[in-house]
Amino acid sequence: MENFNMSRNTTFYALGLSYKKADATIRGKFSLDAKAQSILLTQAEAEGIESLIVTSTCNRTEIYGFANHPYELIKLLCENSQGSVQEFQEVAYIYKNQEAINHMFRVGTGLDSQILGDFEIISQIKNAFNQSKSYGLVNSFMERLVNSVIQASKKIKTDTEISSGATSVSFASVQYIIKNVEDIANKNILLFGTGKIGRNTCENLVKHTKHEQITLINRTKDKAEKLAEKLDLVVKNYSDLQLEIQKADILVVATGAQNPTIDKAILNLKKPLLILDLSIPKNVNENVNEIEGVTLIHMDHLSQMTDETLENRKKHIPAAEAIIEEIKDEFRTWTKGRKFAPTINALKAKLNDIKNSELDFQSKKIADFNEEQAEIISNRIIQKITTHFANHLKDENTMVDESIEWIEKVFKIEAMVK
Repeated sequence: MENFNMSRNTTFYALGLSYKKADATIRGKFSLDAKAQSILLTQAEAEGIESLIVTSTCNRTEIYGFANHPYELIKLLCENSQGSVQEFQEVAYIYKNQEAINHMFRVGTGLDSQILGDFEIISQIKNAFNQSKSYGLVNSFMERLVNSVIQASKKIKTDTEISSGATSVSFASVQYIIKNVEDIANKNILLFGTGKIGRNTCENLVKHTKHEQITLINRTKDKAEKLAEKLDLVVKNYSDLQLEIQKADILVVATGAQNPTIDKAILNLKKPLLILDLSIPKNVNENVNEIEGVTLIHMDHLSQMTDETLENRKKHIPAAEAIIEEIKDEFRTWTKGRKFAPTINALKAKLNDIKNSELDFQSKKIADFNEEQAEIISNRIIQKITTHFANHLKDENTMVDESIEWIEKVFKIEAMVK
């Protein structure tokens, strides 16, 4: 397999864990908040990592980067999260070279998302790329790859209907409430946390239930007030959380805390309570299940809800995959060109040295030697020779690394390329 790297000493890897094998608890352990990501990048830079980006969402935590061995990247992840190497080995995946490239394309285009066609991940990849770039951790390969994935994502979103219809964790949570809660119009709903998922859930609740008995609480009250003003809802102080939970029939938790914010100790219930935990790491302690009348639903359960919308999206997978292959081919052509260009340039320089030496010799040996004509002919021959070699290296069936090594050995130009 070809090495898709810009140097000859490192390999391109994609490694991490996702909803496919890691449950919410394990994903929570490996979750990286903004501070942890910043520290990880600083450490990567100090350890001489050539290029790396890191993403951490509710469904996956991943590192894409160059290393001599994948453990260099695993070490970065485990040292900056609550997860251990052993836990990583049990649920993780490690891809290299072409498989790593394939993985980034599938992730970035929503084909590997827990909810098919979810394009939120591409903005997270963009943010991760920009952050790494600010640390000087983006080489030309990574920049071209990320831009190619962004291009594929845009084209799939524009040219296919794989993201058509409303389906997301926030939408699924509202659908669950509608299907499982009777007399929804007379129920009190408390939304704790007004981040992106919280906002989307709140908007879906208002839109699909026509419900006005929704109360918002957020640690930072002004964020909740902005949303409440937009949707004409009630806001309460964070200090009122325990009291408001007692009034609620439905509690939606969508905070970004690293540890549980809701547990049985603060629940003093007088009636049944449905709790939807839309957070990663989990923000509702499992011990709430010990309280009679409490029903706890986590986002993993909601994400598994398949409906007609998702089934319709699956029909557009072949079209999306065709777009990915087209853009991947363009990227492969670019990587091959980047790889063999120094060798072709060195070959051309070597042939020009031979030409100049021979023309100098012939000009001294032949009295009426036409140096200008000989120069033109020689240059054309050199151009044809180097074009033949370039075409060979461009061929998709060519083992580029082996061919480059052969050319350098035959023409003794290895030192010139290094």
